[in-house]
Amino acid sequence: MKDFTRRAFVKGGTALAATSALTGPALFDFAKAWAADAPFKAEPGAKLTLMRWKRFVPTEDEAFNATVAAFKAATGTEMNVFSESFEDVQPKASVAANTGSGLDLVWGLHALPQLFPTKVLKMNDVADYLGKKYGGWADAPEKTVKHGNDWLGIPIATDGGYMTYRKSALDKAGFKEFPKDFPGFLEMCKALKKNNTPAGFALGHASGDANSWLHWILWGHGAYTVDQHDKVIINSPETFKALDYCKELSQSFIPGTASWNDSSNNKAFLAGDLYCTANGISIYIAEKDAAAKDPKMKALADDTYHALWPVGPVGKPTEQQLIMPMLAFNFTKYPNAAKAFIAFLMEKDQYGKWLEASRGYLCQTLNAYDDAPIWKEDPKNWVFSQASKRSLPISGIGTPGAKAEEVIANFIVVDMFANYCTGSKDAKAAVAEAERQLKRIYRT
Repeated sequence: MKDFTRRAFVKGGTALAATSALTGPALFDFAKAWAADAPFKAEPGAKLTLMRWKRFVPTEDEAFNATVAAFKAATGTEMNVFSESFEDVQPKASVAANTGSGLDLVWGLHALPQLFPTKVLKMNDVADYLGKKYGGWADAPEKTVKHGNDWLGIPIATDGGYMTYRKSALDKAGFKEFPKDFPGFLEMCKALKKNNTPAGFALGHASGDANSWLHWILWGHGAYTVDQHDKVIINSPETFKALDYCKELSQSFIPGTASWNDSSNNKAFLAGDLYCTANGISIYIAEKDAAAKDPKMKALADDTYHALWPVGPVGKPTEQQLIMPMLAFNFTKYPNAAKAFIAFLMEKDQYGKWLEASRGYLCQTLNAYDDAPIWKEDPKNWVFSQASKRSLPISGIGTPGAKAEEVIANFIVVDMFANYCTGSKDAKAAVAEAERQLKRIYRT
């Protein structure tokens, strides 16, 4: 079967039609009117080079390119846009920051602007303009890009991942709705295993999937890697409770999750071997796109539903979602043009259509877009609209930044859980290893 990873969609004719409203004269007319009245005026002869993460949704790519073309036509700003893989965005942004050349704008991941606090253009005025106009910002995206009172970038969107399950399997297991708390979720997974319709979540080095669901388990028990002052606090009673819960949960999983990467659950679900997992909307979209030619995929799409992450003992959502900020370097020759482009990108007349073109892959960070059409046209899309609101920064209650990024990149939390769940370490040893690595990073 074709490899449908979380961040890979097939092109569907219906999906491509979604961008038609973005490529006509209406967008160019809006852009010209906006440029005449907007508070941010591009410098004459401005030229901007923008690096972004690799395009994974063809229709989102088309919509973004249309926005760039409209901005160029309206302001006269030359735009050079190119993409890099998720893994290469940060290193190449770091080179530009260190050399003071090569890039003006970067659309990256997580807390990227926090890595270069003295090298980025402050975006307080852009954030204030957009926030006042569009109902304010979701909490986690705002915290992710702010350093004190300064906005080091603008959180453009969030890539959300949620529970993806087969409704028929839950019905057979006796669950009329998806559980909303940790005890119910555990009982559901046990029942699914009993019926040979198992759940499965990555315990291997899946940078997106494993980090997201295991931090959810950790935070849901009130445990964190560091506190508000970045003091390492992983060795806590709450962490041990999280480990015990996760180990019992993992015993209900489909075999092989200890070696899963980010594409493994997609493959297993689409093959009909997996009945509940956590993922972006890509599984469902792949099913819908294949349904016209494959009756089995149509049946699978009809049976696929989404749900919010259950809430742990802390009594509130503790999700880790992928926030995507855009920054401008302060050595750009065209700071006004950089600000103007970001502001234009977030304006209502095209942002909602851009969300629709992303097909649910991207979620809004401004509150006014909570009721964007994409979340209403298919009830199964709605849960992804909640990603920005229900997420914590990648640091949990700590400081977003380079150290928190290193924790994610080194799979410290993932390995702690995996070591205990697979039996390679007991709980004390697993926590001690995580604590040692965290103290090395945070130098405590």
